[in-house]
Order: sequence, then C-alpha cells, then structure tokens
Amino acid sequence: MEGLTAVQSRISEIQSRMASFAAGGPNAAWLSAASAAGLTTSATTASSATTAAVGTSAETSVVQAAQNYLGVPYLWGGTDPTKGLDCSGFTQRVYADLGISIPRTSSQQATAGTAVASLADARPGDLVFFDNSSARAGIDHVGIYLGNGKMIAAPQEGDVVKVQDVGTPTVIRRILPTTTATTSSSSAGGGLSGVPYSDLFTAAAAKYGVSASVLAGMAKVESGFDTTAVSGAGAQGLMQFMPSTAAGLGVNPLDPASAIDGAAKYLSQLTARFGSTDLALAAYNAGPGAVASAGGIPPYPETQNYVRKVTAAAAAYA
Repeated sequence: MEGLTAVQSRISEIQSRMASFAAGGPNAAWLSAASAAGLTTSATTASSATTAAVGTSAETSVVQAAQNYLGVPYLWGGTDPTKGLDCSGFTQRVYADLGISIPRTSSQQATAGTAVASLADARPGDLVFFDNSSARAGIDHVGIYLGNGKMIAAPQEGDVVKVQDVGTPTVIRRILPTTTATTSSSSAGGGLSGVPYSDLFTAAAAKYGVSASVLAGMAKVESGFDTTAVSGAGAQGLMQFMPSTAAGLGVNPLDPASAIDGAAKYLSQLTARFGSTDLALAAYNAGPGAVASAGGIPPYPETQNYVRKVTAAAAAYA
C-alpha cells in the first residue's frame, strides 16, 4: 500500500480528471446521480457536500475518484470502465487510480486494510461489504462509503455505478493508511498496560515485526490468557497450539514465553504468505490450506468470528 503522502500527491490529478469526466462520456450521468444524493456537480463542492466527515485530503480524493465512474454500466467480472465494472472491479479501480493496490474480489477485499467497528465509526473512502446471497455464506458485494448514510457502488446486472443508501454492512474496512503515531503505538504495544504477559507480547512483536496488540488479542480470544487451557480438539496453552504445529515451530505451548514467541513467529510467517493480518489470523484459526483454498477468509462462522473478535480485541489494546 502506498503511504498517505503518495495518496495526497495525486489529488490534483484526480480533480483534473473529474472536470473532464463531468463534461461527458460514459460518466455524464453522474451529475444527476450526485444531485439526487445531495452531492453537487463540481469537484470542490461535491467533496464538502458529501459529508462534513471528509476531514482529510486522502478521503476526499477517494470520494472524487469514485465519482469519476458514476454512470458506468455494471458488468459481471468487469474491470475496464470503457466496457463496464462489477462491484469489486469498481472499488479496485478507484483505489488503483490513487496508487493503492487492493485484491480483486469482494471477499478478498474484505481482508484488506484495517477493520472499522461500526458504521458510526466509518469514514468516507472506507469499503463497506455485504453478504446478500442466501445461497452461500460470505461476502459478495462491496461499495465505497461516502458519509451521511450513502455509498457509491456498482450494484447489479442492468444497473450502473451510482450513489445509494448504505444500509447495514456486514464488514467495514479502512484502506487508507493510518497515521504514523497510531501505527507506532500499536507496534510498540503501548496500550497493553495491565494485560497479562504484556512484556512478552511486546518483545515477541518487536522480534518478528508483528503487532503486540494483535498477539494480545489472539491470546484473549484463544484462551482468555489461560496458560493451562486445553480445547476439545487438543489445542494447548495460552496461544492454543495444536501439538503438531507446536512441534514444527519448536514451541512449548504450555510455557507462556515460548508460546507467545512461537505465535509471533507463526503470525509473521502467515502474514508474509497471505499478505494481510486478517488472512494470517484466519490461517492461524482454520489452517493455511483452508485460506489458500478459499482465496480469502474461509466461509466458516468460527473462523470469521475469530478474525472479528481478535481484531476488536487488538483495537482495544492499540
């Protein structure tokens, strides 16, 4: 992911493109769509009318980049706006315009960036995800949050990219980079005061380049910080290692120092393999093979809940 500075450096370019798209072409319909949603027709006023929450230039640039594609027809599997876009092709294209790479499908995109706890905490530019299909479990639709209860999305066959009510998202993810101060605090484990074994989490995080708050969140969800815990499946100790996994890592699962060090090492390996913390957590819970086969977080309620719970716990410790 490009840094915040790189995103901001492209705002002028995006605004220039806005002017050309507004004049005509496949996105001429964006004027009426924006007006209906309470947005105005110029790049400057649209960003202020969307919501007062558009507090950073990076957020504004995402909203404006998304508005470039209003009126583009929906096309299943589409990634070329001259032909059509599907929901995740649209969101991927918007972030690519800003120099930010995200995965192709909505289920994969739902693991990118960082979790947002609720719609009340959402910011313009956040990705909002939905499970709309009763035929199969899992994320199957994505849009970009605009603020004020609105999102912009490529909805369905026969429709176009448009602004619509956001409804109730299943998952919300923030793709834009967070501030350096927040990242530093999280990595250092500054919010772990009073957490059992906080010194071990902090040391292991620094050793393997992972988040101390995520490690602590894993321990809370896995065992409730109980070093003697044994699950019905046979997972052991603070970090709930299966004996075979522990043996492969050279870990004593019942020793907290060894277990935390091993969990940090394993989390680092999984993150390097799958490219995100959420996928690494899913692999820690369900196994790397399950994540590889699913191409994202597997559609297992236990694993999906595990990722959400650890992420929430980590956020509280950050």
